[in-house]
Amino acid sequence: MLSFNQHLIESKNTHMEHVEDLIFNEGLPGARKAIQFLNDVLDMLSSNVSSSKNITVKWDGAPAIFAGVDPSDGKFFIAKKGLFNKNPVTYKSLDDIKRDAKLPKSVKEKFLTAFPEFQKLGIKRGVYQGDLMFTKFSLKNETIDGVKYITFQPNTIVYAVPLYSTLGQRITKSNIGVVWHTTYSGKDLSSMKASFGKAIVKKFKNIPSVWQDDATYKDVSGTANFTAGDSQLVRTALINAEKKISNLDGSLLKKIADNQQLKALLKQYNNSLIRGAGGIGDTKSFYKYVNDWYQKEIDKKKTEESKETWKKKRDEVLKVFSDPIKLQSIFNLMAELVSAKIQIINQLNKASSMGTFLKTANGFKATNQEGFVAIDKVSGAVKLVDRLEFSKANFSPEFIKGWE
Repeated sequence: MLSFNQHLIESKNTHMEHVEDLIFNEGLPGARKAIQFLNDVLDMLSSNVSSSKNITVKWDGAPAIFAGVDPSDGKFFIAKKGLFNKNPVTYKSLDDIKRDAKLPKSVKEKFLTAFPEFQKLGIKRGVYQGDLMFTKFSLKNETIDGVKYITFQPNTIVYAVPLYSTLGQRITKSNIGVVWHTTYSGKDLSSMKASFGKAIVKKFKNIPSVWQDDATYKDVSGTANFTAGDSQLVRTALINAEKKISNLDGSLLKKIADNQQLKALLKQYNNSLIRGAGGIGDTKSFYKYVNDWYQKEIDKKKTEESKETWKKKRDEVLKVFSDPIKLQSIFNLMAELVSAKIQIINQLNKASSMGTFLKTANGFKATNQEGFVAIDKVSGAVKLVDRLEFSKANFSPEFIKGWE
C-alpha cells in the first residue's frame, strides 16, 4: 500500500486530474491507482487522530499567482502561470505590471496590490504559488439568513465569514487575501521542482494587511473522521470497484490511454453529463454523443472530401468502442469510484471553517468547498471534486460568477 506523504515532488503544479479520470489516462494501472488513492484517504479519515490530514483543500480562487525570488538575479517578483513558459513572464516592479499590455485590466489591478503587499512577507528564497482570494475593493458586506458576513467571490464560490468574528475582522482590515499551496525550489526558474501540500504561511512574516492561509486540510473540530459504519460503506464501494476491474478490457483501456483524441472525447462526454442531468455515462448516450459531436464537425465542412474525412474519423472512434459490454464495464467502474469519492468528500466537508455559498439572482444558496486534493509522493496528486455540485455550478448560468 502506498502511504500518503506531506508533499508531492513534481515538475510543475499546473494541472491535476479527477481521480476517476485516471482510468482514461493510465488504463488498468490508473484504475488500480484510483482505488488505492481513495483507500488511503479513507484510512486517514478512519483513524482516531483529529489532526491535520495529508490532504489539501481546493480553494476556488482566481487568478493563480506566484511570488518569490528569481535565483538568477536575487530579485523579488510576482507572476502568473506564464512563469514557466519557455520565456518566463515575471513582474519585478510595479512598472513591469503597468507596462504589460497583455495583462487583463482586472488582473493588473490585483497584481498592483499584490506586489507591494507580498514584498512585505520577507521571502528570501524559493517561489510560492497560491490562489488570490480577494483584494480590498472586492470585499462585500452581505446579510445571509439574518447573519452579517464579510464576503469575497474570486470565482464561482462566495466565501462568507461572520463579520464580527475574529477572522471576519482580520479579513476586513486586510488589503489582499491569498491561499498558498505549492513551494518551488531550484537553481533557475526553468528547472524548479514543486513541493505540494506543505505548510507555507509559517515561513512568512505576519503582515496585518495580508490575510493568508495554507491549503493544507485541517480538521480542527475533529468532526471529519469516519465512524466504523460510515467507513464500511466506502470500503464496500471500493471492494465493488476492485471486483469490476476484472471485467475491464486492458487492451481497450490502453488504446484510450495512448490516444489523446479518445481521452479528450471521453472527458468531454463526462462534462456534457455534468452540464445536463448528471450521472455516470452509459453506452447508449455515449454513442449518441459521439455521433452528434462528429455530425456537427461534418456539417461545418464545405467539400464532400472534407465531410468524408470526418466521417472516417467518426467511424474509427466508434470502431474502438464497438463492444458495448466492454465500454459499459468502464462506466460501471467509474460509478463505484464516484460513489466512494462522494462519501469521502461529504466527510471532509464537515470540517469546513468558512461559509460557502453560490450566488443567484434571488439570493444565496449554500454549497460545499470546491473540493480537495489527495497527494502521494510516489503516485502524484488527484482532485476529489463533487462534479455534480461544484463543476455543474461552474457551468450553470443559474449561478452568478465572481467575474460577472
